[in-house]
Amino acid sequence: MGLISAGTTIFDAGVVNNTGNMVLVSATTLSSAASSITFTLNADYKEYQFYCINMNPANDGDNFCVNFSIDSGSNYNVAKTSTYFHARHGEDGNNAELAYQAAQDLAQGTGLQRLAEGVGGDSDQCTSGAITLFNPSSTTFVKHYISNFSNVRHVNQATNLFVAGYANTTSAINRIQFFFNSNNINTGGTILMYGIN
Repeated sequence: MGLISAGTTIFDAGVVNNTGNMVLVSATTLSSAASSITFTLNADYKEYQFYCINMNPANDGDNFCVNFSIDSGSNYNVAKTSTYFHARHGEDGNNAELAYQAAQDLAQGTGLQRLAEGVGGDSDQCTSGAITLFNPSSTTFVKHYISNFSNVRHVNQATNLFVAGYANTTSAINRIQFFFNSNNINTGGTILMYGIN
């Protein structure tokens, strides 16, 4: 006897349907500095999650960013609208803040989407976090994304950053690219790409 919910078979005769499972599609760990890390997306998954671990900039105080392409990576210029806020607190107990950052929002901007700000370049400073991109292969709807990143700023502050928005295109997004805004990603950073069934 099987279990069916909302028309989807959850299990039948002991076989479990993998709906909702995370599938590791790709993993990149930098063995040398790189200007960016790019992933190819396809229609296999309705949702992609990217886990960025210990991303460290070559320059002190860089911003960790993302951008999208609809033309197989020839251009990363998809219009985006987003909202951006952060919380931060200094190692010395000062400069505590929770703030909406209107200057970091995008309003149909085609440039980079900042995910983490002012990341320190020291060995005890980096950023880690996750971004989810929903239904990138749709040719009907815009593509929503949300992210949450934690980083140590170059001025020794812990920062938690929240970004949400949408890529305003009904074309399929087929590439996503991660980078620091002014220089390379140092050795050792890892990005994991998961597809959600």
